[in-house]
Amino acid sequence: MLVLLDQPIAEDYPVAFTLAPDATGILPDRMIAAMADAGLILPEYPFVESQIQPASLDLRLGNVAYRVRASFLPGPDIRVADRIEELKLHEIDLSDGAVLETNCVYIVPLLESLALPPNIQAAANPKSSTGRLDVFTRVIADGTRRFDMIAPGYHGPLYAEISPKTFPVLLREGSRLSQIRFRTGHPLLDGDELEALHDAERLVDSDEADLAGGVALSVDLSGEGSDGFVGYRAKRHTGVVDVDRRAGYTVGEFWEPIRARPDRSLILDPGEFYILASKEAVQVPPDFAAEMVPFDPLVGEFRVHYAGFFDPGFGYAGAGGQGSRAVLEVRSREVPFILEHGQIVGRLVYEKMLSRPDALYGQRIASNYQGQGLKLSKHFRT
Repeated sequence: MLVLLDQPIAEDYPVAFTLAPDATGILPDRMIAAMADAGLILPEYPFVESQIQPASLDLRLGNVAYRVRASFLPGPDIRVADRIEELKLHEIDLSDGAVLETNCVYIVPLLESLALPPNIQAAANPKSSTGRLDVFTRVIADGTRRFDMIAPGYHGPLYAEISPKTFPVLLREGSRLSQIRFRTGHPLLDGDELEALHDAERLVDSDEADLAGGVALSVDLSGEGSDGFVGYRAKRHTGVVDVDRRAGYTVGEFWEPIRARPDRSLILDPGEFYILASKEAVQVPPDFAAEMVPFDPLVGEFRVHYAGFFDPGFGYAGAGGQGSRAVLEVRSREVPFILEHGQIVGRLVYEKMLSRPDALYGQRIASNYQGQGLKLSKHFRT
């Protein structure tokens, strides 16, 4: 267990939080709130409305950003704050908002810290809107060797590494770019369990679903049902995007629409950023959560989907969806790469919830992408 000195310990708090010894699953919204009541999550300020999602917690930026020379992982027994002191170029006050420039690396302390018990671990991911802006964001913690992974028993602060790739972005204290999930046990469905769930719930609208290693998702380059368009390519040298401004920008100032080609293919140019959509409509039943697995180099020289969490109820008919397309944030690597219609670009893995959330995705909370097709982030007027 990693325990850092001078950090609050959960036992100092009067509200008990316990789990059964054999508990297995992703913790739902009400249990995330209970963790905060018990001192396992330590926000600098009280949570704000909609910060607790069905199966995750949005993380808020603190009031200062540090421009650093390079991305880093602290490694065992090393504090992130000490590495910042070694690598920082300058500090930026976020109290009243500030612009972070493209292709620079920033570290921002978060308003939430953790005091996890030994049976709960955490994993972070960019929020959907963050990924669709091509803002590369990862969470780091003291003593860690991996991005976005927080070990059981961790006591200490959290930090966001932020690197805008396409658009300069305006951030401020309290902006939410990342989200964190808490799990106990090993809730990942194995092959037989995933197949049984698909038989019961039809996770994708495909008669020949590929379930090997997760539910396969392929890219839609047909242009059918979207007036002949298959996606968007981000423009260069644009204005600033305020990450907290909803529907504040016209699409044409930031994006070039891409029409379907007769051969239903698309050549990805190196270094360019694309928004595409899956061919399949997917759904996540209420007692499960899903995640897009990390980039697989075996499917091609490109990266798909920065923001990988899919909440319980995503695309689910009982929560206002009838299957939702997965929006794909795509960036080619060092060489041009041809995508073909129907080519597999990622897989969704499913995990059990510890219990059903009080509010599903699309119900009683701000769910921007329920029932989505090809859709840009909430910042753009469509």
